[in-house]
Amino acid sequence: MTETPAPDELAHLDAVGLAQRIAQGDLSPVECIQATIDRIEVNNETLNAVIHKQYEQALELAASPELPDGPFRGVPMLIKDLWAEEAGQPHHFGAQALKDANFTGTTDANMVQRYKEAGFINVGRTNTPELGTVATTEPLAYGPTRNPWNPEYGTGGSSGGAAAAVASGMVPAANASDGGGSIRIPAAMCGLVGLKPSRGRISMGPREEWGLGVQHVVSHTMRDTAAIMDATAIPFLGDGVVAPDFGRPYAGQVGSNPGPLRIGIWNEHSMTAVHPDCAAATMQAAQLLESMGHQVSESHPQALDEMHAMAEAFNATWAVGSVMGLEYLSEQLGRPITQDDIEPTNWGLSSQGKSISAIDYAKAQAAMGAFRRSVLTWWEDGFDLLLTPTTAVPPPKIGELTASEDDPVRASRRSLPYAVFTSPFNTTGQPAISLPTGQSDGLPVGVQIVGAYGREDLLIAVGAQLEEAVNWSARRAAIHA
Repeated sequence: MTETPAPDELAHLDAVGLAQRIAQGDLSPVECIQATIDRIEVNNETLNAVIHKQYEQALELAASPELPDGPFRGVPMLIKDLWAEEAGQPHHFGAQALKDANFTGTTDANMVQRYKEAGFINVGRTNTPELGTVATTEPLAYGPTRNPWNPEYGTGGSSGGAAAAVASGMVPAANASDGGGSIRIPAAMCGLVGLKPSRGRISMGPREEWGLGVQHVVSHTMRDTAAIMDATAIPFLGDGVVAPDFGRPYAGQVGSNPGPLRIGIWNEHSMTAVHPDCAAATMQAAQLLESMGHQVSESHPQALDEMHAMAEAFNATWAVGSVMGLEYLSEQLGRPITQDDIEPTNWGLSSQGKSISAIDYAKAQAAMGAFRRSVLTWWEDGFDLLLTPTTAVPPPKIGELTASEDDPVRASRRSLPYAVFTSPFNTTGQPAISLPTGQSDGLPVGVQIVGAYGREDLLIAVGAQLEEAVNWSARRAAIHA
């Protein structure tokens, strides 16, 4: 065996790189997991990214002959403490009531099962806002997760714990989920790659199949984003939606030439002002894409300028989803959830959801379907990709997006500028990726690229082109292992 890489070198390797070192015998799974634990212990007290630690179990699995021989054998993974349940592990949804009850999962979610089959070793679970409903990770149950670039600032939500863990070098990639921007927003705020796959690309079973959410990872590199999707985007029996395949294996799209593509720009929004630094990042990315031979023009689906009706339908679906979330918590606790159990934002949101009739909910679904068809005609008319800011504004300071007793909707209201460019594509089900190409006062800001339904292959190919030009993974946060 060759000399074990130094800990700081391991902190800069991506998941594919770690897997290669392990496969070559340069590093054992036990050494890899122990180094990961050491890195978490160094930075987690400051960042509060990892809220449940599975160290003993992880080391035991790393040393076991039962460790699956998948493509990521021995590589560490962190699971977001929201919908990705793992049997026998804490599962609290950011909720104080489940924390107080010491609730643990009873089964492995399909996503967790795929991670294990791939050889990943789960070392813990990451912080998330209660029920994942706002664009900041500051739950009352576990406290705020801080941005490794500047701990006075937030990491976004709802995958903020995952993003802080990856951006600080604790792990190379971490599980994340996205129902309105919750992969892409934290990726933008923490300088990471965040791909929201097409609806039906990765199984959401067996529990969360009624919402707008999808799951994948946040990472530093396009090759991690692609290779982990190759390992996990495998349907399960009974999945209600399975996205069509284009361009597999996705890892093969990294470094490929997608040819000259027709790319539109959407850099203004009718519902909020766009910060100059976010708009500038979009235009800089557009110039880079043009220099690569792509045709870039000021064009976007007209339906995106008429979003108020869609926003009402989305909000109705979001509110009903909050009711479903509370029903699930009640099921786990064995008693009804009360106002004392839940944060003001989610109590108010669920109260709104309970007032929505079945007919109005059905109308909201119909309105979202009409919006989806209208948006997708733009791709049918000859465009390949849409370029936007990921968020309309740079990262907020800790406390700016939280609710209060006298203003329970403040968190939702102040989250709006962070989700206006991301949430439409949860409605349409299209794949969208945030790429860390910009900065604002030393903090990362991202650009979003959206593909037609099922066309993650184009996002990965073009994302890899931008990665080569920008070399964002060479830039690391101030707080880094």
